[in-house]
Amino acid sequence: MQPLADFLRLVRWPNLLFIALTQILFFFGVAEPVLEGTDYLTRELYLLFWVLCASSVLIAAAGYIINDYFDLNIDLVNKPGRMVVDKSISRRWAIFLHLVFSVAGILLGFYIGLQNGNWFIGFANTIVVFVLWFYSTSFKKRLLIGNILISLLTGWTVLIVYFFLIFHRADILNHPLPADLIQKLLRLALLYTAFAFIITLIREVVKDIEDIEGDRRYGCRTMPIVWGTDFARFFAGTWLVILLALLLVVLFYILQFQMWVPALYNLLLVVVPAAHCLRLLIRARATADYTRLSGWVKGVILTGILSMILLKFFG
Repeated sequence: MQPLADFLRLVRWPNLLFIALTQILFFFGVAEPVLEGTDYLTRELYLLFWVLCASSVLIAAAGYIINDYFDLNIDLVNKPGRMVVDKSISRRWAIFLHLVFSVAGILLGFYIGLQNGNWFIGFANTIVVFVLWFYSTSFKKRLLIGNILISLLTGWTVLIVYFFLIFHRADILNHPLPADLIQKLLRLALLYTAFAFIITLIREVVKDIEDIEGDRRYGCRTMPIVWGTDFARFFAGTWLVILLALLLVVLFYILQFQMWVPALYNLLLVVVPAAHCLRLLIRARATADYTRLSGWVKGVILTGILSMILLKFFG
């Protein structure tokens, strides 16, 4: 069982679960109610969605593997007890698994195109694989570029479901979806994409502060190294304030429609924890403080994702 446990740790199974959960909840909690009553909710659409979800998880797993492959020296300092590559899994096997998962994710994307006549997903998956490779080899060591790329890719896990839906059966019908439904889906997709981007950017900067010693030793130019920890804390705090403002706008919008359950959920399980993250960030000084803060940020990510369930019943 130990090899399986090491493999699951290598591919960051909780993060893969987050990715799958995000796409599943957006499809069934957000998109399905919007599309209800149209001719788009076919058996083919549901089957292809699961293919899309599988391709996203495979490509993400490949990204985590190649990231650990190139981070061996840094991880010896930052997390020696959690290393997998070059310990229980050889570097050769790591490269092989990365290649297999990447190719499988790309092929599944093109399979979707083969079924619905649109090749966007296949080409998009190919680009994501290359972005993850270059992120691991160089971009993550550069100032801010790596943080922004990972945040964009996190938001992309929502946005790709939107594109999958509007392009589905585009070769059969004159338009993918009626214009009003496209606009409604787009608003909701952009809302959750923005949430995913901002909260991930905050977490990436906090993680850079947490990992500053190992990153500095091996020449990384992360924000806390180049501009200092205080500036990195200010940067993360600014984005936390922006996130709180966005969440409060959503809260007041919900209250206009007297949607009390979603409003209460948003307030207690998203806004308040996000405000607590800001409080923890202001007080953080030691590595343990940033580790605790990172855990709370992950919690906000989870409750934000789970809020999609409410749209199924109250949207």
